[in-house]
Amino acid sequence: MDLIEKLTRCIEQSCKVDTELFKKYDVKRGLRNQDHTGVLVGLTNIGDVVGYEMRDGKPVPVEGQLYYRGLEVRDIVKGFQEEKRHGYEEAVYLLLAGELPKSSDLSEFKKYISDRRELSMYFKNLILSLQGKDLMNMLARSVLLLYNMDEKAEDKSYPNLVAQSLDLIAKFPLFIAYAYHGMRHSYQGKTLSIRHSVPELSVAENFLYLIKGHGCYTKLDADILDLAMVLHAEHGGGNNSTFTIRVTSSSGTDTYAAVSSAIGSLKGTLHGGANLKVLGMMEHIKENVEDWEDEDEIANYLRKLVNKEVYDQSGKIYGIGHAVYTLSDPRTVLLKQKARELAREKDMMKEFHLYELIEKLAPQVINEAKPGRVHKVLCANVDFYSGFVYTCIGIPKELFTPLFAMARVTGWCAHRLEELDFKTKRIIRPAYKNVYGRQTYKHLSER
Repeated sequence: MDLIEKLTRCIEQSCKVDTELFKKYDVKRGLRNQDHTGVLVGLTNIGDVVGYEMRDGKPVPVEGQLYYRGLEVRDIVKGFQEEKRHGYEEAVYLLLAGELPKSSDLSEFKKYISDRRELSMYFKNLILSLQGKDLMNMLARSVLLLYNMDEKAEDKSYPNLVAQSLDLIAKFPLFIAYAYHGMRHSYQGKTLSIRHSVPELSVAENFLYLIKGHGCYTKLDADILDLAMVLHAEHGGGNNSTFTIRVTSSSGTDTYAAVSSAIGSLKGTLHGGANLKVLGMMEHIKENVEDWEDEDEIANYLRKLVNKEVYDQSGKIYGIGHAVYTLSDPRTVLLKQKARELAREKDMMKEFHLYELIEKLAPQVINEAKPGRVHKVLCANVDFYSGFVYTCIGIPKELFTPLFAMARVTGWCAHRLEELDFKTKRIIRPAYKNVYGRQTYKHLSER
């Protein structure tokens, strides 16, 4: 037995905690209450996620709602879509400033962001030299590299924190695009294509241009990417990556270290990488279900998924269910509307109808598989359709999670600014109860 194997066995044994002890000491595992609601750990003015109402001390399912600074996201989306313009920049302004911008404010804000979405050739070469296979890791390293370029990196005055936030929001698309092209060149033998930002393009359009080039995307492609970015920009303070940046920010660390910590959290397959799991599952279903319109055949295969008989044997139907939303996820509702339009344009309606059938059948199959338990109200979450949408647009799967980060950096920065502005600043430090027991030290010769 080598050292690693020996240590692994010891560590596996020492890490085991009797699950009954969680009940004994009333430990909120995953910061979740027994009724699956989240443990209240803070207050925020930024986003609000509503999936249930508390009535007589019990959570009652309701149609999902998502608020940005008190504005329902459906109203925000309806507003810019009716005016046939992109809305991400407006959402960024709203989330940071707490109010919708006037026309002149929005124009000035867009120019400010556009002026900062360029990198020096030195910095571009640094990103290209990272030689990484994982774009999320490369994104985090790019953010940390930016620390060295910032003469005021440790300055925590509010104007400087705001400037740092806007700079990161502007540069995230470039970090991701250049890291992607560098990865393709280094590991896939592709031609290295480096494009410069186009000032007059929106954030969504500019990103598609950086990745694909002129004439390689449609107006609907850009519209739906802009929508996806608006829907992913913020999701309350309790989601894993936002809570992470609030924790690290509470310690007094710099902006770049705090943002990179959030990137590390979002990379996880249970968070930002979830749509990749959905995509893999759907490819597996398409390969193994003969008739994509046969509800019985689809339901039977979903039962095999739940029973850990097929795919990755996890027992999960990815993209179904959410920690807060019950009857519906408003992001899914809005994205699905545009996904249908996109599927028509790309001649992918057959695949879209398969997604719809699985969205319809999965909640029932999941609850049927758990007899005797209280049935949960389940809906498709935003990850269920986002991977399909990105595939229709022609975005490579390596970019799915970085795209999430590109949108969510806005929410991260807003929550960091809020965390650092609280008058009763305290480092976030919850408690853990030790249940290992006590030992008596033995000298080396006696072991």
